[in-house]
Amino acid sequence: MKKNRQFILLGLTVAGMASLVGCSTMSGGASRHAKSESTGSISKQVFGHMPDGRPVDIYALRNDNGMEVRIITYGGAIQTIKVPDRGGHLGDVVLGYNNLDDYRTNSPYFGALIGRYANRIARGRFTLDGVTYQLPTNDGSNSLHGGTQGFDKRVWKVVKAKVTRKGPVLELSYFSKNGEEGYPGNLKVCATYTLMARRNDLRLAFRAKTDKDTIINLTGHTYFNLTGKGTIYHDIVMIPADMITPVDSTLIPTGQFESVTGTPFDFRTPTAVGARINDDNQQLKYCKGYDMNFVIHKPMGQLGVVARVYDPESGRVLSVYSNEPGIQFYTGNFLNGTMTGKGGWV
Repeated sequence: MKKNRQFILLGLTVAGMASLVGCSTMSGGASRHAKSESTGSISKQVFGHMPDGRPVDIYALRNDNGMEVRIITYGGAIQTIKVPDRGGHLGDVVLGYNNLDDYRTNSPYFGALIGRYANRIARGRFTLDGVTYQLPTNDGSNSLHGGTQGFDKRVWKVVKAKVTRKGPVLELSYFSKNGEEGYPGNLKVCATYTLMARRNDLRLAFRAKTDKDTIINLTGHTYFNLTGKGTIYHDIVMIPADMITPVDSTLIPTGQFESVTGTPFDFRTPTAVGARINDDNQQLKYCKGYDMNFVIHKPMGQLGVVARVYDPESGRVLSVYSNEPGIQFYTGNFLNGTMTGKGGWV
């Protein structure tokens, strides 16, 4: 029998950092170890091969606390995050697969880097500099997460894989040609993962360069379950947002801002995910749960906490930082139970 669990997806654009509180250490097992002035370790293995024979590798980043993050070059996806619970026992807190074929054929963006444009574009169409561009429509009438062959379905090039004084660093790049998935301009994107050496912080920073005006909205698409099993209804969420951007029935923002006061979207006071997820609310009905953008109350461009999740069962705390003005909070509403991931979980 398949084991079911729900996940929290906290999506943030352009730059961010996730901090997972842990309290024990684990000996490293990397094949390449840090130099004396460095700390942590990083290692590489072959994860699988694409149909054309190209290898897809998996990199394991470990810090001095025993936290381990595994990232595959297919989609630049986070495949594993292991951190200790309050008793010091390590657990994997993200959803993913053990093999490349499942990522290629049956993955709803598990752990992946999303581009060129995260979230939905209405009718797959936008106008820029007086020119209208038509994108593939892969989510009903809308274009979702970069189209049918977005950045999540590309093999990223490894630019850097080394241990630094900060900790292990993995830098990936992808070159998107002019016209790919309908977007204008040649675009080079770099995504840098840094696992901090002595704190359980995972940082993701994006850089992009184009030779033509274009649109871009990059993010990471990792699903978290801090218990490592069961649902996330008991998890306590805090989001410092006083407004959301409501959506229509196709999950396209209406262009309005809506106060969270007196609604199921008020997480300014820490609240369990399951406390109001089934309330009689039209936005929740459209999204089949939480799946909307929260407007963060902080100065534009300033790095700060945009969400915090506490799991009472394991004692783990996930803090999410970003320099962006919004965060997408998604509770795995469209996982349909047809995929089986690591450990038999779906």
